[in-house]
Amino acid sequence: MTAPSPSTPPRPSRRIDAVDLARGAALAAMAAYHALWDLGFLQLTPLNYALTPMGRLAAHGIAGSFLLLVGAGLVLANGDGVRWRSFALRIARIGGAALLITAATRIAFPQSYIFFGILHCIAVSSVLGLPFVFLPAWIAALGALAVLLAPRVVVHPLLDAPEFYFLGLGRGLPDSNDWVPLFPWFGMVLAGIALARLLRPALSDSALARWRARHALARGAAFAGRHSLAVYLIHQPVLLALFTGLVTLTGPHPKAGLASFRKDYVAHCARTGGEAGACRIAARCTADALRQEGLWGSGKPYSAEERARAQGLSQRCYEAAEGTAPPP
Repeated sequence: MTAPSPSTPPRPSRRIDAVDLARGAALAAMAAYHALWDLGFLQLTPLNYALTPMGRLAAHGIAGSFLLLVGAGLVLANGDGVRWRSFALRIARIGGAALLITAATRIAFPQSYIFFGILHCIAVSSVLGLPFVFLPAWIAALGALAVLLAPRVVVHPLLDAPEFYFLGLGRGLPDSNDWVPLFPWFGMVLAGIALARLLRPALSDSALARWRARHALARGAAFAGRHSLAVYLIHQPVLLALFTGLVTLTGPHPKAGLASFRKDYVAHCARTGGEAGACRIAARCTADALRQEGLWGSGKPYSAEERARAQGLSQRCYEAAEGTAPPP
């Protein structure tokens, strides 16, 4: 039996609960974000707060934490030598789940289906990141910096083609419900590898590595972290089913879509020659009139008669705002 190299710390015999707990916390944050998105998508809130600047910032933070943990997990699982069977099975599970999500969203959301989301990125990044597990930490760190900066410095017309959207180096932004391209996100995996390579010697026999989740909440989070793929696949259909049931009972929020309607109205009004101030007043007036006439929030396309009524209301509102309305 060959003794381990003195420079390589022994592989822990058990999973590190603290890492599973961190993964579980990231899952909880992701579920909360998806719940926020679902509420907006089903018009249970005035607007989709997940799509606001703060919501997008939160989404980036959650995705980044997941990918950082992916890099750390690669080191913890394979730092003493790749366990090829386990690694291949993991990639097959994640890749299969990614393809399943692509197929399902292509049916449910054909205009914004997920062609390269978080699972696609994890699968590809795990394969690309594996060699860095055995390189010095500074090489992984430099690689992380290069990948994170690449979208800002790499420019070529060829990269703008939709076929290369998965890279994230083009100027186009695809319409997708979950887009996590390799650049810059593979950089977070490399950053996780670099951090784990630096910290693993100290972690291997530390109090953090020996810590065990004993509180019920901590055990639950660690359990979710150990089964993160299953939790990820299940939580969104469950949330959508619950909120869909809720919206059938309550109906949409009375102000759902109001802000976006006003913004679109003003933009269209200005493009067609309207005066900016009058456009803003007409936008508020039209929204109120549509609600009073029962033409707001049905979720169904207008009939020809309803469209004519809505256009008439809009025209009267703009004429009143502009001061050109005919006398009663």
